[in-house]
Amino acid sequence: MWYFCLLQLMHIESLKIFCNLVETESFTKAAHINGVTQSAISQQIAVMERLFKSPLVERSKKRFRLTNEGQLLFNYAKQIIQTYEAMHSHLQQVKDTIAGNIRVATVYSIGLHDLPPYVKKFMRSYPTVNVQVEYRRASQVYEDVLGNVVDMGLVAYPAKNPLLDIIPHHKETLVLICHPHHPFAKLKNAKLKMLAGQKFVGFEPEIPTRKALDKIFHKHNVSVKFVAEFDNIETVKGAVEIDEGISVVPQSTITQEVAKLTLAAVTLEDGAFYRPTAVIYKKNKVLSPAMKQFLALLKEGD
Repeated sequence: MWYFCLLQLMHIESLKIFCNLVETESFTKAAHINGVTQSAISQQIAVMERLFKSPLVERSKKRFRLTNEGQLLFNYAKQIIQTYEAMHSHLQQVKDTIAGNIRVATVYSIGLHDLPPYVKKFMRSYPTVNVQVEYRRASQVYEDVLGNVVDMGLVAYPAKNPLLDIIPHHKETLVLICHPHHPFAKLKNAKLKMLAGQKFVGFEPEIPTRKALDKIFHKHNVSVKFVAEFDNIETVKGAVEIDEGISVVPQSTITQEVAKLTLAAVTLEDGAFYRPTAVIYKKNKVLSPAMKQFLALLKEGD
């Protein structure tokens, strides 16, 4: 009997690996999710093909594609995995057990400055849960969530997607930052029009915060001189600290620098400018008790 149960569990794991491969369309990502080598994923698929006596994946270097048999297996496998995970989650609830792993992907500014207090608080309450945080560009966070590479993501300016559930986290005030010796550093408040013509250190054009700032500047007819563009908050702050230019960033990201007097922060007068953040996860995803508790904690930030 125990051998039969073990065999069935092995089949469940094989189906999970297959689903991970299909959803990520990548042997490398599927291997990363399951903590095995890419070769092991290939071998597992080969075993399944022998078991079902059908090719499941088209061997083409151009793009990942399933065979008709592979698509049929994937449709049924998703149902089986969802049922299995729901059963496992309900069993944990019955036993009142909060344990396991939570995989989170986020951008640097949220992961370094916003998320840590929540993770620490959660770990104090649930020490048997391991929260793994991975840093990604915003676009990659969405891809990893949709591909089940991670359980959930934290993003700024969340983009609507019919395949995702979006849970508001909180709004971060945007402030002007500059070198302590910059003329703006003497001000408590500044109007947006004062930024016109100033040397500006910005995010790269595809970064959500950059897109939002571009809209704000356009609305107020403000044109700045971009002297540098970066993909993460730490590099932006570093450039402002050596007086390369000014910038506008979430207030929570510059607390330490302001305290150390390496940066000066100035409130923008023209209105309340915020960066909204949110938690995203795949629709119909079976949430473990640990994930539900972590989401509940993150909702407190709203």
